[in-house]
Amino acid sequence: MPDRPDYAAFIAGHTAVINLINSGASGVTALNRLLEVVQTALGARGVSFAEYGPSRGRIVATSGASSWALGRMVDHADPAIARLLSGPATNEVPVTALPAELAAQLTARGIRRMLAARVEAGGLALGSLHAFFSDGDEPSSPEAHALLGYVAVSVAHLYGDQSGLPVHGDGPVVAALADGLAVVDSQGYVRLWNPAAERVTGRTAAQALNRPLPFPAPPTGRVIDHRMPDGRWLKIAAGDLPGRSYSRVVTFRDISDQHQLNHDWDLFLAVTSHELRTPVTVIKGYADTLTGHWDALADADRREAARAIGQRSTDLARLVDRLLATTGGLGPVGGGAPVPFDVVEALRAAVSGLPGDLRRRVTMDVPEDLPKAFGDRASIATVVTELATNAGKYAEGDSPIELTAESDEQTVAFRVSDRGIGVRPEHVERAFDRFWQGESGDHRRYPGAGLGLFLVRRIVERQNGWASIRPRPGGGAIVEVRLPRG
Repeated sequence: MPDRPDYAAFIAGHTAVINLINSGASGVTALNRLLEVVQTALGARGVSFAEYGPSRGRIVATSGASSWALGRMVDHADPAIARLLSGPATNEVPVTALPAELAAQLTARGIRRMLAARVEAGGLALGSLHAFFSDGDEPSSPEAHALLGYVAVSVAHLYGDQSGLPVHGDGPVVAALADGLAVVDSQGYVRLWNPAAERVTGRTAAQALNRPLPFPAPPTGRVIDHRMPDGRWLKIAAGDLPGRSYSRVVTFRDISDQHQLNHDWDLFLAVTSHELRTPVTVIKGYADTLTGHWDALADADRREAARAIGQRSTDLARLVDRLLATTGGLGPVGGGAPVPFDVVEALRAAVSGLPGDLRRRVTMDVPEDLPKAFGDRASIATVVTELATNAGKYAEGDSPIELTAESDEQTVAFRVSDRGIGVRPEHVERAFDRFWQGESGDHRRYPGAGLGLFLVRRIVERQNGWASIRPRPGGGAIVEVRLPRG
């Protein structure tokens, strides 16, 4: 039987995580650190955490040898996942019992077995922890099962605190956290205050009972949206309880995310209108110049006008493609039949097609013997353009944008790295949301509609690959794309 957990290392590491949380760190930062602690204590090769949504999950935190899987989707229909969701709280499986593609990737990294634990709250599965080991002949000790189960409970508490978690706002954790509920008497004083009300408002029962509601209650049968002093929005409804001394029940929930989404949509429309108007205005201006002054223009001026019209038309077509791809079907972008293709050639062609000022900033360090990938070669130009444009926008001056690549037994990966403003740990998944940007508000320093990374992930996942972003040591961000090998 494998060695028992290193409890001393775990207690010291777990204490550090608690101190990190108490100092105000986000849930994602604490979660990543906790996985490192578990890896050390169990002697595992790596640890990952998958957060579950209504129909599928995604790896949102990793450590050690599982770092390659960050951003990878997890299929609920997979039998191994189904057993984990319905079976014992902890479950150990050999790698060979996992889906063939995943098993091959793990085996190629020397991993032979996986110990998993379900993370749940209110009877609903929020996600699962996975510890990976090289030795496959002996099962984990009962102590290892117990330790991973304890950590799963700790992760569930992180979700209950709602400090940076869930990473995705549509996960089951949202359903597990019930609406706040208060019962008030005829004078409007609170007589009952449920635990969810404490979470939603930040007021304990002792602070709320026998006091007026901290927000207005609508007339019976009506629903109102109310902005709290701290900036959060609540959706509040009320109903009567006839014949009772406390005559009304008031329910409420935090809808700040929905309000933010509505704001982001309005901002998206405004930004997109501006981005559309700019190339159209330039095209019209040069076209009018050619039409009205053709004979008076020198050949060089005509060629320059034609070049500007062509460049701006290309910009306009790219923007229209992005809008179509991110508001409906992907259409021609990322929709080609997957075939083996030369990644090195595709990356070079993509870089050569970048605008001159951006192309000059890109440095390539790609091995010539990189194996072929299996996917849509034409989409690589779109992916590289989006990533390079994003990196160029957030990196100051002429700082270099680095394009690197590597491969393993199952995947081919390329990365775009910059020295820009970087990405906060709690934003590594939100960065792929549609319309989301690192800066919010109407006076952001960086232009754009927040579509680039969303489009990249959609294109890559249509090719059975995945994309992730992480902070770069020393400042900046690294975006990684992984595709199946050809």
